[in-house]
Amino acid sequence: MTRNTVRAWTLIHKWTSLICTAFLLMLCITGLPLVFHDEIDGALNHDPKIVAAPGQRLSTLDEVLDTALKARPGEVGLFMSFDTDRPVVNVTSGPRPDASESQMHFASIDQTTGKILAPGGAAGGVMDVILRIHKDMFLGLPGLLFLGFMGLLFTAAIVSGLVVYPPFMRKLDFGTVRVSRSSRLKWLDYHNLLGVVTAAWVLVVGLTGVINTLSEPIIQVWKANELAAMTAPYKGKPAPTHLSSIGKAVATAQAAAPGMRVQFVAFPGGSFSSNHHYAVFMQGETPATEKLLTPALIDAETGQLTAMRRMPWYAQALLLSQPLHFGDYGGLPLKILWALLDLVTIVVLVSGLYLWLSKRRGGEAS
Repeated sequence: MTRNTVRAWTLIHKWTSLICTAFLLMLCITGLPLVFHDEIDGALNHDPKIVAAPGQRLSTLDEVLDTALKARPGEVGLFMSFDTDRPVVNVTSGPRPDASESQMHFASIDQTTGKILAPGGAAGGVMDVILRIHKDMFLGLPGLLFLGFMGLLFTAAIVSGLVVYPPFMRKLDFGTVRVSRSSRLKWLDYHNLLGVVTAAWVLVVGLTGVINTLSEPIIQVWKANELAAMTAPYKGKPAPTHLSSIGKAVATAQAAAPGMRVQFVAFPGGSFSSNHHYAVFMQGETPATEKLLTPALIDAETGQLTAMRRMPWYAQALLLSQPLHFGDYGGLPLKILWALLDLVTIVVLVSGLYLWLSKRRGGEAS
């Protein structure tokens, strides 16, 4: 590699790093508690433990829906989701099928008693704020795309750092830290070493983060193509005046996809279904398949299955990248590893900023 080539890659590493450092620090700091979001929510929310007795009758999905809507007169069902560790069904309702997020109401119904549970504690609110900062800085799609661009710059900084590391270390053994030299030179060695050994992890987390920032465009593409093709036979038909049983719709979808469980249901008229269908989103029951969704469309008037197909590759990439970004695949041990690597990344970012500032102030040359 020629000297000019090394100089060019060094400039790329310098400026891509400087431009994105402040935002990457924000993402790393907010990402740290989000790695443990399940544990934090569980510790602070104190959701009641609910266990069904052997042979106990549970409220049907139609009874659950009726309970939720009776508490919200004039509203309609929008979504239904299911707790995985207790017999609780969550119903999202709103004044109309295309209600905005701010108009939606969320209620959890205990199937053992048929009653609405009290809202959880304050942890959800705190974690929701942290998630919004991490996700889009409360700026919506512009914030998502901006952070995605910062993620691309960070990726360029990592790749360029890997390119310039071998020439930089040509006279030194790998991993050398010159602790007896100046403070700036010592931190330069720490910065380079920690950056290289964590590069693979940072690339994975960075690229999955970039994919996550494209979630809204990816979902819109799926709706415009896959969902539109699945509902094409109903185009131009009037919306049903009477909806069939939600319980039977879910049972029909389960019968068509043995070995899968229901993650959530989108009601007719919403953004994830059509005016004519219940969209029942199925997921696998193993760690490798539980993140992948297969939507089944059930005719909301007749209760018959009309279409079912796996999500396309680009949607599957999004579904897989979301848990991988926060280390949600391997339980608490993997989350601890993710947190430690996050802390190391913070050190790399801060040390890089320190090195740049000290050089500008006329610090010692490396």
